[in-house]
This record gives sequence, structure tokens and C-alpha cells, in this order.
Amino acid sequence: MWLLPEPSRHSRFCDPGFWSGSEGGGVAVERIEEVSTLKETRIGVFVCHCGTNIGGVVDVPAVVEYARALPYVAHAEDNLYSCSEEGLSSLKQSIREHHLNRVVVASCTPRTHERLFRNACEEAGLNRYLFEFVNIREHCSWIHSREAEKATEKAQRLVKMGVAKAYLLEPQQETESEVIPAVLVIGGGIAGMTAALNLACQGFQVHLVEKETQLGGRLLDLNRLCPTDGEAKGLIEPVIREVQGHERITLHMPATIKGVSGYVGQFQVTVAVEDGERLFDVGVVIVATGADVLQPVGLYGYGRFPNVLTQLELEEHLERGLAEVGRAVFINCVGSRIPERPYCSRVCCMTSLKNATQLKERNPKARIYVLHRDLLTYGVEYERYYRQAMEAGVRFLRYDLQHPPQVVGDGRAEAVVVRDALRGRELHLPVDLVVLTTPLIPRQDNETISHFLKVPIGESGFFLEAHIKLRPVEFATDGIYVCGAARWPADISESISQAYAASSKASIPMRTGMVTAEAITAFCDLALCMGCGTCIVTCPFNAIELQALEDGRQVASVNLVQCKGCGSCVAACPNGAMQQRGFTDQQVLRMLEVCVSG
Repeated sequence: MWLLPEPSRHSRFCDPGFWSGSEGGGVAVERIEEVSTLKETRIGVFVCHCGTNIGGVVDVPAVVEYARALPYVAHAEDNLYSCSEEGLSSLKQSIREHHLNRVVVASCTPRTHERLFRNACEEAGLNRYLFEFVNIREHCSWIHSREAEKATEKAQRLVKMGVAKAYLLEPQQETESEVIPAVLVIGGGIAGMTAALNLACQGFQVHLVEKETQLGGRLLDLNRLCPTDGEAKGLIEPVIREVQGHERITLHMPATIKGVSGYVGQFQVTVAVEDGERLFDVGVVIVATGADVLQPVGLYGYGRFPNVLTQLELEEHLERGLAEVGRAVFINCVGSRIPERPYCSRVCCMTSLKNATQLKERNPKARIYVLHRDLLTYGVEYERYYRQAMEAGVRFLRYDLQHPPQVVGDGRAEAVVVRDALRGRELHLPVDLVVLTTPLIPRQDNETISHFLKVPIGESGFFLEAHIKLRPVEFATDGIYVCGAARWPADISESISQAYAASSKASIPMRTGMVTAEAITAFCDLALCMGCGTCIVTCPFNAIELQALEDGRQVASVNLVQCKGCGSCVAACPNGAMQQRGFTDQQVLRMLEVCVSG
């Protein structure tokens, strides 16, 4: 059973009759007048049309009129776009004119707009945490687009819940913490080195950890790059030299991460090297560990026929000077887009086009076939590259998953039998060489790094960013960033772009020298805490520890910077001692009570 604070002065607020007038005889109106003269709480409600996203379904004027009759609401209005300059100006002006000390905005998603409205409240002189966001787009108009009347009724109820919570909101102060102006970059491939150089050139100390004995990552294995056909060494070697010669970059290689503790601005890192361990402190972390390439053992004769190669093996032969090939077949999607590995690796098709064209250029009379399920040549440059391959004489045949190609031969691959999906008939293609195009796969140490940094991994095994559109190079854990193929299969240009993005993001807290923790963190009611430690076990961010009081009791203590306000400890606490700012039991239960009161 939850031990909640006594309702005391808030008891009127959760009385059903106080909200709905269910006690009859105009009681609700009388109570509103009585309390409004006694309380200083003045709530402003702002309902957004969001163009037609909300206004096309929800009767916004009706919601505004409903809000005006709610307790403690001193002002209510609607806006075409509350997030526009006009809408924000109206909000700030209303706060001043009507002396509002609580604000409720009913509009779209708080993920993109909550900070905007909080900043507006702060500019008007109101504590930014005396603001409540009500989502009536995703939670109402979009999912009830064909039920306008019910959507309006739900929007009214959501606004009433928001007002009920806003009444109980209290001013909060955000916590600040210093940031060490140093960064840990994990991975010495093109993405990791680009990020390291970018930050080092800005004047920050960089610790670059690479598990191999040489920098360069996967580019060391490539012959040429597409779509430029330039040599891979021409790109990677100058970058390696610059990294090795930079005075602000400390290389740890070959080395592995043995432990990472702390939080944004104050990370403690332990690195295992050949001669022991190294310990250092950093403010932020960038994960650029790259990806591995699938070895197709047992597929299409690989490992059984000597003339069945992977793309990487072909790159090596081309670099050393492969003899002319008269007949070659490239098989795409080997080991990808199947139930065991359902994702598309994205870079494979371009690799296949590049190397098929290379063979054709070496022997214009060669018969080169690319067997594919679909060709992913996104962007203008890659589409042009695809057309150039066709013009050079490379043939493209489509197969389906139900009828995969068959590599046949005795001692070596002699032919590929494939059913042409377009013509619907089986073809027999003699070969001198078979090349298997395999996908990028997650590195085996992703799980270990995920455990150390407490960052998530997606269902495919790659690191999972905070938001694919809004925060594509950040983790949900503050101060930790990701770029390159560690995040998802990416080509070289994308990896470099992501490295610049991640390093730019990482430089912000180091440049300001301070990070601010949002005041939605957990706190402990010392009078109720019995020091059981349940919250410590539950916390996914290691933000809670037991602390001894003067009387000898052990109670929970929360690191406000490390806490992310997930609420796990609040849900797990057996006696209600753990609470969360802005989401206390009292606030949440009040919302539920006024919701069910009708």
C-alpha cells in the first residue's frame, strides 16, 4: 500500500463534485468562487489548432470554453499555432496581463515543443517547471480522426487532467555540474578519427582507444571507393598521419575498454593495454566502433570452392593485381534480408557495382552478372554509378528469396544456376569467379560496451540512438554519442558526416563547461525511507546510493545529474519514499481521480 502525503489543502481538487457539479444545486460553481478568493493559484490554458492536425478533428473552441470553467483557470484561449512567434508572444503577454502562475498548453508532442514553451514561460518571469504539457494531437486527434465528437470529449478530459496536475506543480531548480574538457573516442576507423580530429582541432584533449594494432578500420581492407573510384589509401593514410601527429590526441592501442563509470561531464575510464591499465577522466564519450562483415561460411560454396570469394577478399585480390576474369557472377544479399538477419545493409549494392565495374574495366569482353533481389542505389551519385555500370556491360538479374541461386561445380565453382524473376525461367551461367556480397553486422563487443556505458542496443545488434530524426547521433544517456557503422550500416561519406555531427554535439557541453540536469529527477522522503536498497537495484543509471544520516539510519541519496527521471525507483519503492519531481504520486493520482470523475 502506498503511503501518500495527506491531501490537506488539495482535497477539494480531487472531489468529483468539485469538478462535475454532480452534487447538484450549483454546488460546483459556489466552490469555484469560494476557492478562487482564497487561493493565489491562477492557471492559464492555451489550446492549439496545430493547423488542421488538431483543429480539423477536435472542436478547439469548445475545449477552450470547457477549460474556462475549470477551477483556478484565470485565462483560456486558442491559437492557430501555439509554437509560432505569434503564439509564444500571446502566451507571454497573457502570463503578464492575467498574473498567471501556472500554464497548461494543449497541443502536439512535448518531445519537440515542451522546451520551447518552458522557455517562453521563463522569459515571462514564470518558473519553467510551473508548466504542464497536454498532448491532444498524438493522444487524441490523430488516433480519433474519425470520431470528432469523442475526440473533443477526450481533449476536454485531458485538459482537465493537465489543469489538476498544474495546480499541484511546484517551482523547481535545475542542477548544474562541471564538465571535464576531454573526450573518449572508442574506435580508430574513419568515423572515430574524424571525430577525434575535429575535437582536437577545437582545443579539447582526446583519448582515442583502438583495439587493433593499426588505425584505419575497415578502409584498410578496401581497394577503391565508390562513386569516385579513388584509392582507399589516398583517403585513409593522410587521416592516420594527422591523428598520430596531433598533440592533443592520446592514442591507446591496442587497447580495450575495461570500465566506464560516472555521468555526463565526469566519466572515469579504465583502459586495458598490453602493459597494464590506464585510468583517465573525460567529460563526454563518442562510440565509433564500426561494424564487422559477415563471413558466409556454408553459403553458396564459400569455404568449399576456392573461386568463391567475398567482396572484401576480392578487394584484396584487385589491389594485388588480379588476373583477368572472363566470367564472374556477383550474388547480392548473401546472409541479409532473411529471417535471421532481416535488415538491409545499404552499402552492399554499391560495393557490388564498384567491383563488377572494376572487373569489366580490366577485361571489357568479360561477362559479368550481378544477381540481386533489389538494388539500393540511393541518391543522385549512386544512381548515376548504377547507370554507368549498365552502360559498361554489367548484366543485372533479379532473383527472389524463394528461389535463391545455386553454385554448382566439382572441386571449384563452375556455374551458377538462377531463376530469373523477370522472365520466369531458369538460367545456367558458367563462371570463373563467384563473389558473395555479405552485410555489415554488429561487432561482438557491442554488448560489452553497451554494458559499460549503459546505452541501448537495437534488435539488430547495432547501437540505438535516442531518436532517429531528432537525436540521430546521441544516446538517451547524456554525454554519450554515436557515429558511423556502430549505429547502423553506413558508407564512408555518411560515417564522416555523422562523425562531424557527433563531435559537434559532444563539443557543446565541453565548450560551455557546464551541464544542466532537467528538474524531473527522483528524490527521497527521508522520513519514509527504510534503506532497503530496492531503488538502487532498480535504477538503470546507477544514480542512487545509500547514505548514512547522523542518527545512523541508511537512506537513499540521488545523484541529480546522473538521474534521468525514468521513474523506475518510484515504481519499485515499497513504501512510497521515492518520488519524482513533476510526477509525484500525489500529482499523478489527482490526474487519475479527475479523469474518472467525468
